[in-house]
Amino acid sequence: MVFGDYELECRTGELRRGGVALKLQPQPTKVLSILASRPGEVVTREELSEQVWGADTYVDFEHGLNFAIRKIRSVLQDDPEQPRFIETIPKRGYRFIAVVTSPLEPALPQIVPSVQAPPIGRGKIGYAAAAVVLLVIVGLIWSFRTLQVGRASAGRIRSLAVLPLRNLSNDPNQEYFSDGMTDELITDLAKAGGLRVISHTSVERYKGTKLALPEIARQLGAVDAVVEGTVLRSGNHIRITAQLIDGHSDQHLWADSYERDVRDVLVLQNEVAKDIAREIAIKLMPSQEEHLWTGRRVVAEAHEAYLKGIFDASKLTPEGLQSGIGHFDEAIHLDAEYAPAYAGKAEAYGWAAGLNILPSADVLPKARIAASKALELDDTLSQAHHSMAWVNYALDWDFKSAEAQFRRAVELNPNDVTAHLWYGMFLAQRGRINESLAEMKHAQELDPLSLMVNGLAATPLLESRQYDAAIEQTNKVLLMDPSNGLAHWMLLTAYERKGDLLNAIEEREKQAVLWGQNPENAAKQVAPYRKAYAASGAKGYWLSVLDSFGPKPDHGDPYAMATALARLGDKDRAFALLEKSCAAHSDEFLYDVHGEPAFDSMRPDPRFKDLLRWIGL
Repeated sequence: MVFGDYELECRTGELRRGGVALKLQPQPTKVLSILASRPGEVVTREELSEQVWGADTYVDFEHGLNFAIRKIRSVLQDDPEQPRFIETIPKRGYRFIAVVTSPLEPALPQIVPSVQAPPIGRGKIGYAAAAVVLLVIVGLIWSFRTLQVGRASAGRIRSLAVLPLRNLSNDPNQEYFSDGMTDELITDLAKAGGLRVISHTSVERYKGTKLALPEIARQLGAVDAVVEGTVLRSGNHIRITAQLIDGHSDQHLWADSYERDVRDVLVLQNEVAKDIAREIAIKLMPSQEEHLWTGRRVVAEAHEAYLKGIFDASKLTPEGLQSGIGHFDEAIHLDAEYAPAYAGKAEAYGWAAGLNILPSADVLPKARIAASKALELDDTLSQAHHSMAWVNYALDWDFKSAEAQFRRAVELNPNDVTAHLWYGMFLAQRGRINESLAEMKHAQELDPLSLMVNGLAATPLLESRQYDAAIEQTNKVLLMDPSNGLAHWMLLTAYERKGDLLNAIEEREKQAVLWGQNPENAAKQVAPYRKAYAASGAKGYWLSVLDSFGPKPDHGDPYAMATALARLGDKDRAFALLEKSCAAHSDEFLYDVHGEPAFDSMRPDPRFKDLLRWIGL
């Protein structure tokens, strides 16, 4: 059997490298033969004990096996921390992770006899020759079938998860680097057509996990394969190890290691992605392949700042987004031609606007500038396209251009979760519910454990007035994170639109506690709602909502107050505030006016139709 540069003759126990015999004692040789004959499988210590030392020598076996493994690794020059051949499975045994093949028979070219050759005789020599030919033919058939099975197995890989690359630097301050490399490897692989790649948001919870890989694969939507590996950075030198593992059988399919100068980190990432893609036989479009397999040299400090930006901005918190934008600016300052930094900055601004962290009117013009520069430098970045789409939608109210940009983003990277998610919200708010549900489903398949994705997946359900389904969806998010603010807001909205105002009051009380009130003060805060609802029903509830804006409601939030006034039947004041909201280019007006049931009685009014025409609906 052959693995790497080595050849092991199991019958004689000879180990050779490049034709040169290597010295290895009998017991280590036997252990190596057993492991190499079962590549990708976990061979337990108990199995090795029984096959090499016998069942009655347990004490000697422990010392003997440890000695044998050390000797094997020494001869194969294998590093136990970053193995190429033998992987230790703690408390269980060992696994041979290199590809093992059988050498071709020397007699293979002589299989077909010359036409002048005499017929095979019936004596001992004739039967022996016939047996040799038969064995070779059987061997060829077996090899061909094995190759076909391997190809079939590769062809079955249609979904993939890249687990967080392990930081080997022993420096917690370098976690951003290994996390950023994980995210970039996912992004590179995600560009491949025909392959579902799970988002970083869903895999990051498995950092340092002790769960078995098949269980991780199941939790991530039964992915076919898992990539795991390590990152070691020392000065300006980077070393990445990666291995591809079958998500169902836990069998190793491929492993390799890569070393580069930090300035060539993009080339290194692309090389890893390329090898994984080839291993699982992904068919790429020429345009995808050209973009995936190339990577320019970058300023090392700029790339480091960019990774810090990804690390912080992905938290989607006010502090994280602000810090992420700062790091993207630093990367741009260090390398003005670094397109991903502009795209990252544009998306961070988009999230800041969409989550009401920063005013849209302030940040979306900045998002436009960053996205435009990213597209000028590299128009294949899906992140830049979906960021520009959000600017076209939420700032320009240019729905045609927004949809074109969303479609381009999804075309360039079918695994871009944010593109599917934002496009799904856009479609829901335009009333195209079935299309929106399809985009949300795709986003959930790519990022099944993301709180943000699962929370916003309720958007088309709210817009299509499937309130019970929306409540069920948001409650799933709250099971994962009881304090999730987005889910609580969606739940309150669903209860109010459904008319389940008692539960809406309960939800307001829970939110008051989440925002820092103690339970007693939270109860006092919602007491007016309870009293008004008990006295006057829905009218009392909405009067309490209106009162919450203060003594001069006309000077408060125009859209939210218009909604309350519409619920109370005060159409004229509601129209006045809607016009004010529309003139101010209100996000809430754009996002909610299409599906908000409070305005149903106002929709036949010519004034309402004029408002819809005003925003292009």
